[in-house]
Amino acid sequence: MEKISENIFYVGVDDKDIDLFEGILPVKHGMAYNSYIIKDEKCAVIDSVDAHFGNEWLNNIEEVLCGRSPDYIVVLHMEPDHSANIFAFTEKYPEAKVVGNAKTFVMLQEFFGTDYDGRRVVVKEGEKLSLGKRELTFVFAPMVHWPEVMMAYESSSATLFSADAFGKFGMRAYEEDWTDEARSYYFAIVGKYGAQVQSVLKKLAAYKIDRICSLHGPVLSENLGYYLDLYYKWSSYTPEIDGVLVAYSSVYGHTKAAVEELCDKLKQNGVKAEAVDLVRTERTEAIAKAFMYQKTVFATTTYNADIFPAMREFLDCLAERNYCKRTVAFMENGSWAPVATRAMQAKLEKCKDLTYAESTVKIRSALNEESRAQISALAKELSAK
Repeated sequence: MEKISENIFYVGVDDKDIDLFEGILPVKHGMAYNSYIIKDEKCAVIDSVDAHFGNEWLNNIEEVLCGRSPDYIVVLHMEPDHSANIFAFTEKYPEAKVVGNAKTFVMLQEFFGTDYDGRRVVVKEGEKLSLGKRELTFVFAPMVHWPEVMMAYESSSATLFSADAFGKFGMRAYEEDWTDEARSYYFAIVGKYGAQVQSVLKKLAAYKIDRICSLHGPVLSENLGYYLDLYYKWSSYTPEIDGVLVAYSSVYGHTKAAVEELCDKLKQNGVKAEAVDLVRTERTEAIAKAFMYQKTVFATTTYNADIFPAMREFLDCLAERNYCKRTVAFMENGSWAPVATRAMQAKLEKCKDLTYAESTVKIRSALNEESRAQISALAKELSAK
């Protein structure tokens, strides 16, 4: 339990044992499932937590309420890491009403076999819920990143309960810089829905926000302009770094040698360059870096008449997340029948607003004079403003 302001309390939990978020994304430092209580003439609990932490969460609520019963549970997001204990909550507090939008109650029926008819408070965009001296205003955020998602704004403390937006990987107990883990989280979880995030940011511009309480990660209460600006950049697919990312996979080291040579030449030209080994770099980190940089070189081998699996998966991940507004180039290696460049281009066909470098690099097994000249030409082209 943590006191956030005079009337807002944190009652979420840390999960130190989780290894895969959403069943697919590796997490290094666990995950936070955040839940909050607003105490006023009426008490509102904001969201639930993952199924494995129901007892801890309910105990946290009891500790904060000191014998009072909550009047509402406000459901901002129905993903199970935030909704799994709603049924347990409503069983323990049978007088509490359930607050959500029309889509929320459809999902409640699907997950728990009840839509809480007789106990539900169905809200619409912009509607308010009075708790006494304080009230919540609901800001709908569909597809950020589920269709039922909404946010809640508490005006007296200028607090935005932002659902999954502005969240990050990692437990709250693990102190680290917000930016890198939040960037990885954003592009892994929300990256496909940039247009929807932009729409919500426009609505939020009408509110004075002094504090952001997300469903994952820390409460943000300082330098909020920084976080809002990053969210604008991320959701508009604006690069953060005017440099070159070289994303590669290499079987026996020859492609890696070519990548290192390219990076050296770029740096000699005064260009920021970074190489990422797609086999050894966590997927979320590699995806986030591709969206950080203005330019990306995709370098891989021909493998089973296609491309190396790590590169194939990486390109699929980028295309799924609306990779766009970048300059891209290709480097392929093949001892016979090389097709990697053609296969990589095909993977990016759905991506919009990509500029393709004229220079390409084709390696036949290992670097030679011809392929080194191609690397020099590519480095020169990518170094041009």
